[in-house]
Amino acid sequence: MKCLFIATAALAIFTAQVSAQDKKVKLGARAGVNLSTVIKSGDSDFSTGSKMGFNAAIFADLPLATVFSIQPEVQFSQKGFKSTGNFLGSPYEYKQTTNFIEVPILAKIKPSANFAILAGPQFSFLTSTKTSFNVSNTSYEDIVKEENDNLRKNILGGVLGLEASSKNFLVGLRYNLDFQANNGDGTSTTLKYKNQVTSLYIGVTF
Repeated sequence: MKCLFIATAALAIFTAQVSAQDKKVKLGARAGVNLSTVIKSGDSDFSTGSKMGFNAAIFADLPLATVFSIQPEVQFSQKGFKSTGNFLGSPYEYKQTTNFIEVPILAKIKPSANFAILAGPQFSFLTSTKTSFNVSNTSYEDIVKEENDNLRKNILGGVLGLEASSKNFLVGLRYNLDFQANNGDGTSTTLKYKNQVTSLYIGVTF
């Protein structure tokens, strides 16, 4: 009887420790690459393709239950697109790079201890825009002025992702899409679009 009591008490202590660990707030950092392009709208016949970029973030994992937590983040993310074609008989490449500070607020569902599904809104704040035009071994670069009315400065979007973890390390894959378009009018000179980005990253938690 005494042994049963000791075993029961030990099990209760162990369960409490595991429960406390499951509900521990975790901080983390991650970094990775973006593959970004745009969804066009309007009457533009301007063709676009994907370009590479960079992402990095800090985040907090705030558990509400064993299998569910809220994960707010602050992220730097490079988006944009590229286009190729011919200009006066010479091939050209055009790139637009947009830098954002973003705040995703994600619900994190954990079907198992090492796997999670993330989804939620994301608020993006445009910090800078750069365009480049390369033709006939000549390059032109331009920093787009912040007062440009064709660029929406604050954008609401959404995020959907998968994440695998082991101890304090994690790897993830995400897709995010802007719900709002820039303020362009959809002409050949002012493209109207929504950003879409696929991101791959690795990170650590503390």
